Amino acid sequence: MISNASKKGFRIRQLCQLSEVSVSGYYQWRKGGRVKKAGEDKILRDKVKLVYSDSRCNYGSRRIVAQLRREGYKIGRKRVMRLMKEIGIKVEQKRSYKPKTTDSKHNLAISENLLEVIGKVERINQVWVGDITYIPTVEGWMYLSVFMDLRSRRIKGWRLRDNMRTDLVIEAYMQAVFANRPSEGLIVHTDRGSQYASDSFREVLKRTGAISSMAGKGYCYDNAAIESFWATLKKDLRLTKPFKTKEEAKRVIFDYIEVYYNRKRIHSAINYLSPVDFEKQVC
Repeated sequence: MISNASKKGFRIRQLCQLSEVSVSGYYQWRKGGRVKKAGEDKILRDKVKLVYSDSRCNYGSRRIVAQLRREGYKIGRKRVMRLMKEIGIKVEQKRSYKPKTTDSKHNLAISENLLEVIGKVERINQVWVGDITYIPTVEGWMYLSVFMDLRSRRIKGWRLRDNMRTDLVIEAYMQAVFANRPSEGLIVHTDRGSQYASDSFREVLKRTGAISSMAGKGYCYDNAAIESFWATLKKDLRLTKPFKTKEEAKRVIFDYIEVYYNRKRIHSAINYLSPVDFEKQVC
């Protein structure tokens, strides 16, 4: 109604007369605007807290904005950042993940890096990437093997055991196959670890119509998507100290992958959808 610039050098009463409004009406208008904004902020603060809580206290401002917009709220990131600061929400930054050295000192056959050949992955169940990471417990190390769909970022199959023999990756892979029934020609991309280069794993790939692909020597970040998953998992679970028991580790990892990551956690790489929702949208 009356801009801040217009008020410079003029009395409020003179401006109100020129605008044909009462002085009391002008002040009521200003007060009403502040009250309305304060009311909106209260509603949004509650909503931000709910989204943050539902994310298991993992979402930053970008993902909170994306979730709120999906629910119909017209809101920008700066406002969300301000509200988060007022609430006292502080999200831990994801630390860069440096994978353990892969045991590639073997005489087993090495596969061609097919990701360099096919370029962009267009379809679900076109490429799965596999890897293993270490999960610490007071009772000893455990080893988590996963296979992720490179298009949807969904964890298709996984196994957590107290050894990293070849059976670990075979079981994780077969779980993924039984659950998803991929078409013949699926590319399974991994590092050059002995588990993936073994005759037994190659035989399983052959029987299921899949093709082996391996990252180039010395380029562990060929598997950038899976390395990002490891960093996300360890940040979200706040793995700064070992699990008390192996059973606790199994329970927590199951809940994280099957209940939260695949079905609820939204990803910037897939239009801020969860992997399951993305697959439903695409299929």
